[in-house]
Amino acid sequence: MKSRSKELIDKAIAATVSAIEIYNKPDFRYRAETFCILAVNGWELLIKAKWLKQNGNKIQSLYEKGRFQKKDGSKSKRARIKRTRSGNPFTHGLDYLAKKLVAQGHLEQNALANIQALLELRDSSVHFYNPSSNFANKLQEIGAASVKNFVSLVEEWFERDLSEFNFYLMPLSFINLPKQTKSVVLNKEEENFLNYLEQLETEGDESDSKYSVTINMDIKLTRSKSNDALGVRIVDSTNTDAPEVRMTEEQILEQYPWDYKTFIDKCRKRYIGFKMNKEFYKIKNSVCEEKKEKVCKIRHLDPKNPNGAKKPFFKPEILIEFDKHYTKRNQ
Repeated sequence: MKSRSKELIDKAIAATVSAIEIYNKPDFRYRAETFCILAVNGWELLIKAKWLKQNGNKIQSLYEKGRFQKKDGSKSKRARIKRTRSGNPFTHGLDYLAKKLVAQGHLEQNALANIQALLELRDSSVHFYNPSSNFANKLQEIGAASVKNFVSLVEEWFERDLSEFNFYLMPLSFINLPKQTKSVVLNKEEENFLNYLEQLETEGDESDSKYSVTINMDIKLTRSKSNDALGVRIVDSTNTDAPEVRMTEEQILEQYPWDYKTFIDKCRKRYIGFKMNKEFYKIKNSVCEEKKEKVCKIRHLDPKNPNGAKKPFFKPEILIEFDKHYTKRNQ
């Protein structure tokens, strides 16, 4: 029989997969709003699964308690479980539990900021409506970061590999081709939201985290001069049948921002008693061999000389694997 936390993580993944599938449909009029609702649902189930795991799977740890007003107007001394309209226990919300996990060092601030941005979009969708396409554009940036963060935390917290699913959002450029407009007029609600999002992005630290508040995308479509031009897509390097995509130096550095020295510095700051001993090299070699370009890329200093010197570069996601072998410092 599955524990409650495992049941919740299964439902969290199902909700997120549903959100992505609906978002990527070629014609769906309530795309952005439905994605927000399901994505928030997935996050709430994931956060609650983590909370239960941290609290011995005790369901009572999720219940919200409060002191109620007596008939004489005074507050009761004992806190009681709050109840829903049907009388069921009222559970803590996503924002409350996420902040608690940040305080305990289990969740990074960037991930929390992304959740809060997604919650704001969800609330405006459920309680009223989003009046223009500007919200859809922002959702693309917030949603892409949300999916990336979700996958990383499922692997970090529950050691679940989600590579069997297509966890990506189809870029808006392939959904609605951009239209040329002379100007963009924001109403008050949009202006308030964009100011709130800017505040969340400012509070985050994108340079030192594998989690993101938003992800910007710049996609250009050009007409090919060749009638038989082939389309390409970026896939896992093990798929030898896929068309080859070459990345520029700048793109590679964006994907793999840490050199070896930076990676070691991150480990020293993150783990208690970290040492570069035989055990470390054994773990590093095993992770890089198993995950390959998901976490590490070996590059030739001279691309034209395959027998020349090499230098490794790393993605921040490699720390998820090292968390399984080392003890993290209190954050």
